[in-house]
Amino acid sequence: MRLVLDSGALIALERHDRAMWRRLKSALLGGSVPVTHGGVVGQAWRGTGPRQASLCRALAGIEVRPLDEALGRAAGELLGRSGDADASDAALVLLAEDGDQIATSDPDDLERLAASAGRHVELVRT
Repeated sequence: MRLVLDSGALIALERHDRAMWRRLKSALLGGSVPVTHGGVVGQAWRGTGPRQASLCRALAGIEVRPLDEALGRAAGELLGRSGDADASDAALVLLAEDGDQIATSDPDDLERLAASAGRHVELVRT
């Protein structure tokens, strides 16, 4: 099982949310590197400075994958099947594999996308 992080999870880490930091630490101690993509980072990142120090520390232990053409096309196809409109969420769901946990502040949208993608994931509210 791997931990997949949406922007709500990154913002929770930035805001020192203890439960989210425990999830991240637990994943890392269990030998699993959490994952997200660059579009998600863009949704949470607002520049350097003391406010983003926690997010910087968290990102050091997270694999940030590119939102490249292949993932973008696959996300677009998923949006076409699901009727949703958020390409960043669709790409995030496509990073997940069966059995993964997705930490999210928006489980309803991700649940529909995961079902359309045929992904059997656990959605954890941040």
